[in-house]
Amino acid sequence: MKTKTELISAWLDKAQKDLLSAIHESTFTDSVLESICFHCQQAVEKFLKAYLIFLGIEFSKTHEIGELITLCEQKDHAISMVKEEADQLTDYSVDIRYPDSTLFIDVNEAKEAINIAMKVKEYVLSKIAPQDH
Repeated sequence: MKTKTELISAWLDKAQKDLLSAIHESTFTDSVLESICFHCQQAVEKFLKAYLIFLGIEFSKTHEIGELITLCEQKDHAISMVKEEADQLTDYSVDIRYPDSTLFIDVNEAKEAINIAMKVKEYVLSKIAPQDH
């Protein structure tokens, strides 16, 4: 079984890879906008799960960003400043992957998804000091 430190590092690594995938995809002129948004949602979800482990808060399997932030708020009220914005990414977790999705993504939304993911990353990493995990 992994230690708390190893679990946090594993979640952060997966989150960073999702964010890098989104950023990399965004560099193409024919980028797949749905893929960018999906990877941003995944990155935020994983950054938050790493933070929850750091905070010592248990969580269930969920893709709901708002739910994860609500859990974080038990020990960190300041995280609420990113809640509304970050929760917008929840729509990109499942429905966007299927052909009957009613979501339409434009370039500006994809850019905003990257900005939100970066903001959550910076917030979480500012709270999880390297010496603490």
